[in-house]
Amino acid sequence: MLNKFKKLDWGIISLLGVFMVFSTLLVRSAIAPDPKFAGYDGRTLIFYVVGFIVLFATSIFDYRLLLRKHWYWYGIGLLSLLLLYPLGAEINGAKSWYNFPGFQFQPAEMVKIVVILSTAYLLGKRDGDPLRFRSDLLPTGLVVFVPFFLVLIQPDLGNAIIYLIILVGMLWIGNTKYTHVIIGLGVVIGALVLIMVLFTSFNQQIHDYLYSHNKFHWYERINTFVDPSQASDDAKHQSSYAKIAVGSGGLFGDGYMQGQLKNNKFVPYPYSDSIFVVIGEEFGFIGASILLLMYFLLIYRMILIALQCYDRRGSYIIVGIVSMFVFQIFENVGMMIGLMPITGITLPFISYGGTSLLLNMFSIGLVLSIKIYQEKYEVE
Repeated sequence: MLNKFKKLDWGIISLLGVFMVFSTLLVRSAIAPDPKFAGYDGRTLIFYVVGFIVLFATSIFDYRLLLRKHWYWYGIGLLSLLLLYPLGAEINGAKSWYNFPGFQFQPAEMVKIVVILSTAYLLGKRDGDPLRFRSDLLPTGLVVFVPFFLVLIQPDLGNAIIYLIILVGMLWIGNTKYTHVIIGLGVVIGALVLIMVLFTSFNQQIHDYLYSHNKFHWYERINTFVDPSQASDDAKHQSSYAKIAVGSGGLFGDGYMQGQLKNNKFVPYPYSDSIFVVIGEEFGFIGASILLLMYFLLIYRMILIALQCYDRRGSYIIVGIVSMFVFQIFENVGMMIGLMPITGITLPFISYGGTSLLLNMFSIGLVLSIKIYQEKYEVE
């Protein structure tokens, strides 16, 4: 046991300790203007303590045992998504949560790890050889697209997109043929152009349909990004004030707990989706840069572990986790500065949220387990 702890990457663990301090302080600042969120900073600290326990427990557990039973975890993950429809609670227009006494659980977060494990197992069978379309790409795509569809119709567009990003990252490192890459890029670009054209051409019809089916927030978010000039003031509210708040922070920011737009409640969800606004407004460009540097160091350390793996499946798992983190960081920061559409994606290790934090800590524990158990393996 002691030998295993010696093999842990203490640089990553130290970074997580700094994230814990930052997250607790930022959540405290974010909730200060609104008494109904009192205690969220304390809960964040508790989530982190539990998260570190999860991390250390996962790190000393041989990740290959999880891979051997990946179909069981995949089945449990799909079942948890399906049971949301009769048993889940609807929050902010999406039926994505289970309500338990004292806490809520979002299965879409757990399924990200399940998808990574199953995809890594399937790709690992090729042992680095070029992936075949019918026997490799299609089964792997199916494994991802089933939970993607189940999450999309909740509707939770943000988490659904993350599944696709995980798939793309893992297929790329899994040695996809360049012809398949070119075809895939063509299909994706063509689909995006078609969606944009159709959305613009049939804007009113889409508006009426989504409004009548209680999914109007989808329309508002997409329309705000595609054509900001035509979006309503309510739809533009979060995006507009987020950009103003981040820009007003300047180089050094207004000071801790001194953000005016945040304190006057112009930006919704400052403790969760919009927490980057708190960083930009109160700590400025310098504070935001330090945070992004910390993310860079975390991802850099994870990639180093992936490069040192004998087990290709371990490398694939790490690449899936890195893809997940990178997109979440890019999307969350991007939507606060007007580069990306508004979604419900939170900022990893910083935003308030028990489910996402515990799953992120589990992910890091999985990476550390791969570092500890990197002996050569037999394909099963």
